[in-house]
Amino acid sequence: MRILVLQAHPRPSHSIAQKALGAAARAVVGVTLHDLYATYPDFAINARAEQDLLLAHDLIILQHPFYWYSSPAMIKEWQDIVLDFGWAYGPGGNKLHGKFLMNAISTGGSEGFYAPEGRNRHTIEQFLAPFNQTAHLCGMAYLKPFIVYEGRKLKKALLDKQAEAYADLLQALATGQKKPLKRLASNYVLPATFKAAGEP
Repeated sequence: MRILVLQAHPRPSHSIAQKALGAAARAVVGVTLHDLYATYPDFAINARAEQDLLLAHDLIILQHPFYWYSSPAMIKEWQDIVLDFGWAYGPGGNKLHGKFLMNAISTGGSEGFYAPEGRNRHTIEQFLAPFNQTAHLCGMAYLKPFIVYEGRKLKKALLDKQAEAYADLLQALATGQKKPLKRLASNYVLPATFKAAGEP
């Protein structure tokens, strides 16, 4: 499986957990690490270049800190510019069918914060529902997120262990040792709400 990791951290010099995850991903054969903030410091995203990268890979991982229960602004800009109507979704928008999408995130809070009875009242999976729905809309399968809790507070030994687990997961996926359930493109049904032309 060819894996594309889209790394997005607006202040990489302040990064601790994401820096460790990025280094772990970069070391795995078969993984392409693409730093969005480094590539597009002015947010002028090259849609065609990004689409070509997506076409060349099977699994797309959005790797980012968990900012305000979502992602840094670059990820949203990337979605708006790259996942174009008629290309990624809508009539004729089948270019990503059968691929996979996943989040690899680091949080400031502990795991207990992300529960109905916790400080944030919702689970991580609930907060990430828009990414799950984006995958569905684009005919992709959404995989369980990789989560590093309390990224800035972890002792180096524990952070190294998390980064190693991330690298092991990527290695297993890249080599086929771990095979997620593949939702075939033929099983994807275009939502009835789409019109024949134009934005929904």
